[in-house]
Amino acid sequence: MEGTEAIRAQLARQLASGRVHSGYLLSGPGAAPRETALWLARAIVCEGSGERPCETCRSCRRSGGREELPLDGTGKSGPLLRHVGDHPDLLWVERGAGDTRVRIGQVRALQAALRLRTSEGGARAAVIADAEWLNAEAQNALLRVLEEPPPRTTLVLVTTSPAGLLATLRSRCQRYAFPAAAELDPRAPDAPEEVRALAERLDAIPRAGLVDLLDWAEEYRGGRAEAAEGVARLLGTAAAWLRHDVRGRAASGDVRALEARVGAFRELQACRKALAQRNANPQLVAERALMALREALG
Repeated sequence: MEGTEAIRAQLARQLASGRVHSGYLLSGPGAAPRETALWLARAIVCEGSGERPCETCRSCRRSGGREELPLDGTGKSGPLLRHVGDHPDLLWVERGAGDTRVRIGQVRALQAALRLRTSEGGARAAVIADAEWLNAEAQNALLRVLEEPPPRTTLVLVTTSPAGLLATLRSRCQRYAFPAAAELDPRAPDAPEEVRALAERLDAIPRAGLVDLLDWAEEYRGGRAEAAEGVARLLGTAAAWLRHDVRGRAASGDVRALEARVGAFRELQACRKALAQRNANPQLVAERALMALREALG
């Protein structure tokens, strides 16, 4: 994808010049931000002199090609964090299996690891995937690391949307936005089938009754991890769908309709934050989002 290649080219120029920042924020839908975070972390510790990661030096061999252990945010049935490959200076944090957030205990374990000297005596990198699922306490803990980063240490945050992150945390990072969900038409023939199905249901909201929306929200009952994932997909698709609706109506000059849709978009962002940071009930978040869309479109 052109956007991914352009971002990697910018990062490669920083690596070549030796001007690597202490914090990066990679945001966008799909796998590209996470894959680029892994690529960047491995490139930071690469010992090659040309293109990085070179895949041939000792660091590249240590950081690649090993099946990664699943994490457990409680630390009971798995580690709180892991190394990338078996490289001691590359750390990776993400939600544990079945967990709905990156826990404060995982961030504290990362802080403790970063207080130690690097094992190889060179650069070090830590990736925090699923960063939108950090609550305020965990974000503030990361902020302290970014405010006084250990020498030659880089933190890479990966998130679908940066909206749920504290402004102070975002300001400490160099930000790279991958092609946003807003640029992807959820109705397009090449959109994933699940996304197109959601878009069709969203198209019908102006004709839906209150009971219909409550029944829709009730689909997100059950185990919180699975339900939260489903609501997160709903919110992301609804935001993209709403933006395309606004673009289609922009030429109409109907200021009231446009303002209503902008208000609904802000409500979707608030729902995303409540879901990720406040451990809100997914079904209630879905109800709130669907009602906001119905009001704006009605």
